[in-house]
Amino acid sequence: MGAAHEGRSRRTRHRAACVLLAVVLLVLSGAGTAAASARSLPAGVVVVGVPGLQWSDLDRARTPNLWKLVEQGGAASLSTRAVPLPDRGVTCQVAGWLTVSAGQRAGAPGTDCAPPAPPLPAPDGGASVPGWPGLVTYNTEETSYKPTLGLLGQLVADAGGKVAAVGPGAALGAADRSGKVGKYAATIDGLGDLAPYRLVMVEAADLARALTGTGRDDGPAPAGGQDRQAAVAGADRQVGAVLDRLPPETTVLLGGLSDTSAAPHLHVAVARGPSPDGGPYPRGYLTTTSTRQDGLVTNTDLTATVIALLGLETPNGVVGHAWQSAGPSGEPAAATVRNLAGEDLASQVLRKVRGPFFTVFVAVQILFYLLAAVAIRRGWGGSRALTATRAVAVVSGAIAIATFLAQLMPWWSLPAPMAAVILTITGIACAIAGIAFAGPWRAHVLGPLTVVAAITSLALLVDVMTGSRLQVNAVTGYEPVTGGRFYGFSNIAFAVYSAGTILALAGIAQWLISRGRRTLALAVCAAYGLFAVFADGWPAWGADFGGVPAFLVGVAVFLILLSGSRVSPVKLGLIGLVGVLLIGAIAVADWLKPAAQRTHLGSFVQQVLDGEAWTVIGRKLGAMVGVTVGNWSLTLLSLVALAFLFLVLDRPSRWGASALGRAYLLAPALRAGLIGALTCALIGFLMNDSGIAIPAMALTVAVPLTLASCVRALQLSPPTTPERASAPAGTTAPPAL
Repeated sequence: MGAAHEGRSRRTRHRAACVLLAVVLLVLSGAGTAAASARSLPAGVVVVGVPGLQWSDLDRARTPNLWKLVEQGGAASLSTRAVPLPDRGVTCQVAGWLTVSAGQRAGAPGTDCAPPAPPLPAPDGGASVPGWPGLVTYNTEETSYKPTLGLLGQLVADAGGKVAAVGPGAALGAADRSGKVGKYAATIDGLGDLAPYRLVMVEAADLARALTGTGRDDGPAPAGGQDRQAAVAGADRQVGAVLDRLPPETTVLLGGLSDTSAAPHLHVAVARGPSPDGGPYPRGYLTTTSTRQDGLVTNTDLTATVIALLGLETPNGVVGHAWQSAGPSGEPAAATVRNLAGEDLASQVLRKVRGPFFTVFVAVQILFYLLAAVAIRRGWGGSRALTATRAVAVVSGAIAIATFLAQLMPWWSLPAPMAAVILTITGIACAIAGIAFAGPWRAHVLGPLTVVAAITSLALLVDVMTGSRLQVNAVTGYEPVTGGRFYGFSNIAFAVYSAGTILALAGIAQWLISRGRRTLALAVCAAYGLFAVFADGWPAWGADFGGVPAFLVGVAVFLILLSGSRVSPVKLGLIGLVGVLLIGAIAVADWLKPAAQRTHLGSFVQQVLDGEAWTVIGRKLGAMVGVTVGNWSLTLLSLVALAFLFLVLDRPSRWGASALGRAYLLAPALRAGLIGALTCALIGFLMNDSGIAIPAMALTVAVPLTLASCVRALQLSPPTTPERASAPAGTTAPPAL
């Protein structure tokens, strides 16, 4: 009995010892794992935010520390992709820092640029962001992007890394999902040794405070001249204090994360690695998968860059991509600063001239349609009026592509940029028209149309295959400041490209058919048409999601009519389904790439998987309705162009039969091309967020070039009676051209 009891006691003590040992090992294992996790993180990253800093602020003498960063690292213009203030379009300090925190566009409640409130200190040296729950609620319920505030700080903390912040704005960027910062100080000296921290965020807010007086930006335009220079010099000194305290192997990322003026700007972005030659960021330009443009990055990319530098896995909520070097450059720092300042100048000039340009453009187009209607319907001016109408129509049809080719000239740097852009565009359009009338093709009904349309198609195709540079800051392109799109086909460029492509194919087909090569005409048009659709959707080139189904249907309608068949609702439905499947397959192929290499096509697939697709679709639908309702000038232009096409060109005139009917008789392929282009424009209008802008720009190409063909048909054909003009178009074999 005693022996048995003693045995049970020994077994009990043995089990207790095993349990105790297991607990100790578990604790040590957890501590070891945390320590290993902390040790596994690479060297630290310091993010310096300088709200409002522009490239024109930098000077070798006044800002030596900032200048030194440019000489040692990569540089770029920074597009602040955040939720802008209502009716102002600018990014405030709070929104800029919260966007870095979330890696997704974020905003701040209110209508002004109130500065971030100082955080509430905690006994352990950390701090809490005041009003954090309200910021979270606003961004999840009032914005369509649904950012996860605190994502970056939480990610680093969960990996065992220490996070610190200097300044109220930096606390917003460094906070975890509960709004707390591990360590907070008012100055960089207050943090002590920076070596223990894996992520340090610093705000140099001298510029914002000086230019707004109280830190607000809802009053007059910010002060300039000496006041701005003094503020920038103060920010430079704070940056110098940070650089002096950096531990070895630390990477510095600096950005002007928000606006401090009445208008949005491109801001400074610099990245310097720990090694003397800049490490992963040698002297030169930065780039990113998000923009595909050398010297242009975004603040959402800044979040992805920090995550990549710390060796962490990028969550799905982060929409940006890491900054990368575009390659070493032997260009002096002064040239880099000058070029990047020029990019911001171009964006500012564009914002000022775009509205007036479209007003002039629409007014001139409508006036031209009215005069052309008089010349055709009334016969005023005789043959001379027709000749002049044809010439002006060809120039008008070349205006759309000329708005992109104008980017080959630095019109924004001239003393009168509004006059400069108009003269540049008009000059290029006249040069294209000169080519259209230069050869023997000028005598053909579709000769000038084919030349202008082919130049339009090929120029934009080459542009997207080589980086889309012609669309950056073009009056019909995209603005890097707003950050809606940076590469591939913008919606307006798609409209111009698709209309030009289909009309060019119509001209080529007519030329081949007139020589008895109908089968070859169908094969050539099908081959180039499908390639053009592929180029529009391929992620490495056009990366256009909504354009592919519309473009494919437009090309298919053109080919069906060209072959002599009829278009039925069933055929349209099947073709549309093929278009959806095609762009779906392209998007899935893009999604299968590593997250850092995806375009917005692959990102949309991920959003579908995450249940966010309807949010994106709703946002785009709202934008489409807003553009259509709000942009009355383009809506008016579309209505006038369609009225001119069907009420003037398609009806009997003073010259006898309808001008459009005569053109169809002489060149039946025009009918197929025009209907295909209009079908593409209509579907594009329904599927893209640019709304009425798509048919408006497509009609700007199609209607003037069709008018030029109609005028030539009137010149070539003897007058006919209205009765003869009412015969079905295309039923009479055309003469050889």
